[in-house]
Amino acid sequence: MSYAVKELFPTIQGEGVQAGRKAVFCRFAGCNLWSGREEDRASAICQFCDTDFVGTDGKNGGRFGAAQLAKRAAMLWGDGLENRYIVLTGGEPMLQVDDALIDALDAEGFEIAIESNGTLPVHPGIDWVCVSPKAGSDVVQRSGNELKLVWPQPGSDWKDMESWAFAHHLIQPMDSFDAQQNIANRKAAMDFVALHPRWRLSLQNHKILGIP
Repeated sequence: MSYAVKELFPTIQGEGVQAGRKAVFCRFAGCNLWSGREEDRASAICQFCDTDFVGTDGKNGGRFGAAQLAKRAAMLWGDGLENRYIVLTGGEPMLQVDDALIDALDAEGFEIAIESNGTLPVHPGIDWVCVSPKAGSDVVQRSGNELKLVWPQPGSDWKDMESWAFAHHLIQPMDSFDAQQNIANRKAAMDFVALHPRWRLSLQNHKILGIP
């Protein structure tokens, strides 16, 4: 199989429970909740995505075989086998992730994380599962390590999500191009956590720090 990758790069994990950890990010092209084209945003299930996942023209992007992709990720990680960590993201990575890729990444010594919208079952070989549900979608992956709910998100049944089998429940302020809206979203997220202490606040530290 050939995997369509938008970009592949070393960075520091910016959000969620694993924030602050060195990682290689592998962003797959394509999503099942939005085409990625602005003209389709208003009619998409997910209308607030802030990520370019269209095509394979990003940094180190392209089409790869499983072993080729795993070796490229290992090269970007650099020396040392200890604590190798890769985050599979998108778009929606589970449109492409399969046995061959998981086996190839395992062979290169990676601990494998995924950031998924949860509408497709996550591969059982993934070590760290982060699901970010989108209102109006049918979430089938209701277990994992962290559930990260972007907020405010009208129509999200957060009460039902509290019964899902995740070790961590996170609230993350929705990012906006409007500065005043960002302030309002952060306040809404903080107010939510203050009222519902099972949930924890997650921030996009990579944007604050200016890293990819």
